[in-house]
Parts: sequence; C-alpha cells; structure tokens
Amino acid sequence: MLLGIVAGLITCALWGLTFIAPRAVAPLTAWDLTIARYGVFGLACLLLMADRRFRPVGMAPARLLTGLLLGGAGYVGYFISAAFAVQLAGAAVPPVIIGTMPVFLAIIANIRDRSASWKALTLPLTLIAIGVTIVNAATIGAADVADTPSILRGVLASSAALVIWIAYGLANAAVMRSADAPAGLQWTGLQGIGAAIGSLLLLPLASFDVANTASASEIASFVVWALVMGLAGSWFATWCWVIASRRLPLALAAQLMVAETVFGLAYGFMFEGRFPSPAEAIGVIMQFAGVCSAIAVFSKPAKLVQVSQQS
Repeated sequence: MLLGIVAGLITCALWGLTFIAPRAVAPLTAWDLTIARYGVFGLACLLLMADRRFRPVGMAPARLLTGLLLGGAGYVGYFISAAFAVQLAGAAVPPVIIGTMPVFLAIIANIRDRSASWKALTLPLTLIAIGVTIVNAATIGAADVADTPSILRGVLASSAALVIWIAYGLANAAVMRSADAPAGLQWTGLQGIGAAIGSLLLLPLASFDVANTASASEIASFVVWALVMGLAGSWFATWCWVIASRRLPLALAAQLMVAETVFGLAYGFMFEGRFPSPAEAIGVIMQFAGVCSAIAVFSKPAKLVQVSQQS
C-alpha cells in the first residue's frame, strides 16, 4: 500500500509539469512539444525492448490494441487539451478543473458499487463546484474583455482534458486489476509506442518555420523540456502510475490525483513569479476541502467492512 501511494505521488509531481511545460518552450508550440515529448517516450520504450523483460509478449491482440490506444488517444489527447488550456486560460484554471477528476471517478465508482449515499456526496460536490466557480470567475473578471473568449476556450479545453483523463484512468485501472494483468514495464512500453504513433499524426502541425528562427537558447530549452517530459513526465511517471494502479483501489488512486492539482498550481505560480490571489487561494482551498470530504465519505464504508470482517 505504501509503495503504491508513493508511486502515485511521484506520478502527480511529474504530471503536474504539464501545466507549465507548454509555456516554457515558447516560441515553439504545444504541438511541437507534444510531438517531441511522445517521440522521446516511444523511442525510449523501443530501445528498452532490446531487453525481453520490456517487450509486451504473450498479450492478446485486444490487450495490445488497448495499450496502444491508451498511449495514443489518452496521452496525446490529454496533453494537447491541457497544454492549450494553460496557454488560453493561464496557470490557475486548468489545474483546478482537471483536479476535480478524483471526485468524478468516485461518483462513477459509486454508480457501479453504491458504496455511499448520494446525500452524503452533496457536501463534497457542492464545495468543489463553488471552488471551481470562484477561481474561474476571478480569472475571467480580472482579464481584459478581449481575453475573456480565450479564457472560456481554456475552460473548454480543460474540461476535455478532464474527460480524457477519467476515461484513461478507468480503462488503465481495469487492465491492471484484472487477473491476467501485464507486467508494469511491458504495459508502460506499449503505451509509449502508442503515444509515439499518436504524436506522429501531428507532424503536419509542427512549426518548422519557428524552429528555424528560434535562438540557440530557446532551442536548447525546448530540447531539455522535451527530454524531461518524455523520460520523466511520461516513461517514469507512467511506470509509477502502473504501480499505483496495481497496488491501490481505483478510488484511492484517483483521490491521490489531488496532488497533481497542487503541484500544477505551485509550478504555475512559480513560473508566473507570483502568489495566488485571494480568490484563487479560496477556490483551491474549497476544492481541496471538497475532495477531502469525498475521501471521508468513501472511506467510511471501507472501515465498516473491515470492522464487520474482524468481528
């Protein structure tokens, strides 16, 4: 259990970089970073497959296809959505919206398992909704009128990233908790190849002209970020998440993703060189309180089950 929690938190810290990487590589674009990041991810996986332990051998065709789709649609789709959300809406809005994912996954689990009453979920959902509204209203209210459409598009992109990540989390957890779950290194490699294939489809959108006019320091910064996001933010983070998905219940693993919001906001504010505004701080605190309240709701049935088993 402890190893799963540590692995989940490491994943959150690395995935939180998604909220600043697209802005750190300017003047190159999110498309460029997506192609480079997942190209590095896929290449690393292919090189590691020289060792048989890393090869996805013995998997059924349906399982192989699932892994490739998770890497392609899940990773590439999520990163593009999150990257454009940050560019359009700034540092605060995307992490807060995407950070509601733990509760949405808990709701889905409750629909399937009925582990908590809907009345008990009223408080956490209300807190989260208010928190998200405060942050978004404060950001839109402080923006110039000309920037408002951009922020609204950023909210839509954040919502798309949220939906993609929920679908990825459910599918990945289902595979890793199945009786014939693949080895973590093999599953990571398969997703890496899928992500690389997905990124290649974006090559027509690469800004080759900008790359030719960018300075040497800007190119160097882009290469560093591509390597960091490809090796640490993709390969290592995926492996850690596979470990967390295998060792933790989906509800608990999902709730750990609150840390991604915390890391993402911290990185974003550091990148912008500022502290959160009072409205942003209040909104984030309310969201965090809502998630903690949801955790409490979903932990009560588990405790009751343990007590009944012990008696």
